[in-house]
Formats: sequence, structure tokens, C-alpha cells
Amino acid sequence: MARVGIRDVAVLAGVAVGTVSNYLNHPDRVSADKAERIRAAIDSLGFVPSNAGRQLRLGVSSAIGYIAPDVSNPYFAEIAESVELRASELGFTVFLANSHRNRDRENDYIQLFEQYRVQGLLMSSHLPVEDRLAQVRRRGTPSVLVGQRGQSDEQPSVSLDEVSGGRQAMQHLIEIGCRRLLFVGGPLDIPQVSGRLAGAGEVVREFGAATLEVMDEPDRTVRGGKRIGAALLSRPADMMPDGIFAANDLLALGIMNALVAGGVEVPRQTAIVGYDDIEFAEASLIPLTTVAGRHDGFGIAVVDLLFDAIGGNAIAAPHRMFEPQLVVRASTGRG
Repeated sequence: MARVGIRDVAVLAGVAVGTVSNYLNHPDRVSADKAERIRAAIDSLGFVPSNAGRQLRLGVSSAIGYIAPDVSNPYFAEIAESVELRASELGFTVFLANSHRNRDRENDYIQLFEQYRVQGLLMSSHLPVEDRLAQVRRRGTPSVLVGQRGQSDEQPSVSLDEVSGGRQAMQHLIEIGCRRLLFVGGPLDIPQVSGRLAGAGEVVREFGAATLEVMDEPDRTVRGGKRIGAALLSRPADMMPDGIFAANDLLALGIMNALVAGGVEVPRQTAIVGYDDIEFAEASLIPLTTVAGRHDGFGIAVVDLLFDAIGGNAIAAPHRMFEPQLVVRASTGRG
């Protein structure tokens, strides 16, 4: 079925195409009689106006773009929700894109959003991206880096103190008596993962009477966690870690699922800590101890910082860093 166009509306209403255009963009220029005929024609035909052409002519839009690495991860979905709510309060729409952690997809979406003249970009990436955003900024589209601290003061960012989060997780495991410790996450050169590992490692070195093993698992999903859990189950009992810190909750839940199915008692034999505090962490059969970022405040800060940049306002503190907080539940013996 052919799409109804502005010419179809004009023919049915008995007016010129320009009059329909004025009705859509400058209604004060159209008489009441013609406006009523045009409205009736639009209703009858089911015509849906397109803003794309108008936005390209004026060089503006009422939208911002948000490129996330994995919207199937509830952590990014929660950030996207708070971003959308805050942007809506300010009268803007959010276009959400899923890059699947792929550099080519990131570049394609950046180009697409530029073509649609979005007011600004929110970029969450596990890859170096500041040079690309600098090019976009020079062409007039400001951006905020989400979840990773910007290296340049020219690039505003909102992030978590990942080192602090890693310290809190590992300090908790040591305080409850764990000594054979394991960190699971990857790739290890991703700033978020390396920061969490750095914090955990600092605590173990300071304590001195524990060991820390590291398993690089780039698939930070429940599937990846189950694969790690299966590998751990194949070990002799004296090689099994008594405390596990996973780089995110999905990994932690997958590990816990595999270990419990294999007969390991959590937390009596192995305590487990995740990261992100997604909804499923608390709803798990064994509620998961985790390190929580401030999702609502995080999303608000991201949008507000972007709108300061869009408005050309001076940004005294271009880098906002939130302090994560340990949430203790049954997977480490409480809750």
C-alpha cells in the first residue's frame, strides 16, 4: 500500500500543496475554513507528517541520540530509561541505538544521527571513541561519554569510580573470611573492567594473606558465567575459589547458576559478588550481593550535562564521577 503524501491531502482538501505545508509548519498563515478542510483530509487519509525534511531545512531536531553497547544487558536498559525520562521532561526525544560493542556499528550510528541533525549524542562504549566524538563536536554536535571518564576536558563524561567499586567488593569478601579469591571479567583492557580489577587487586595486596586469580571472560553474559562455572566445577575441591568477584551481575548470576547446579553451596562454600545491581540480582533464587551504580541520578546527570553542552553553557566540571555502593545479599551470607 502506497504511503499517503502531502499531495494526496491537498487534492482531497481542495487546496494547494503549499497551503498544506503552511498548515503543518505555520498554521497561523492558513484560514479557519481551509485549516478545517485540511484537518478533515488528514484524518480521512491517515496522513502522518514527516519531520525529517523540516529538520534538515532548519538544521535542528527535537531529538538526542544514545548509542549503547548492549541494550539486552539490564544495566544499560535502566540507564536508557532514566535518560529517556529526563530528556522527555526537557521536551526531547531519545533515539536509542545498540552497537553490540562493534566499532563499525558505532560509526554507522554516529553518522546516521549526524545526518538526522540530532541536538547531541550520548555515547557508551567499551572502545576508545574520543577522537571520533571530537570530529563530530567540531562539526557542531556535542556529546557526553557515558560510563567512561573522558581523557580530555573537551569531552564531557559521566562515569562510576570503578576502582572504588572493586575495592568494596573485594574488601567484603575478605571480611567474611574468603581467602582463595577469583576475579572474572574481560576483556581486561576495557577501562570499566580494568578499574574493577585494579581496586580488587589493591585490597588483596594490602591484606597480604589471600590469593587472587584472574579469569579473562570477554562474554560478560549469563552464558559466559555458566561457562566459567562449568570450568570451576572440573577442578579439585582444594582449587575451588571460596570467593568470586564477577565484573557484572550477568556473569555472576551465570557462575552461581552453574555452581549451584553442580552441588556447590553458595555462599557456604563459595561466596559470589557481582556488579551493577540489575533487577535480576535481587530477584535471583539466591539474591546476589553486588556493587550498585546510581542509575536514576546517573541518567539525569548524563542528560543535564549534554544539555549544558547543547546550550553552549560553560561547564565548570566536565567529568561527573559517581561513587558506587556495595549492596549485601544472600550470595555472601546475608540478606
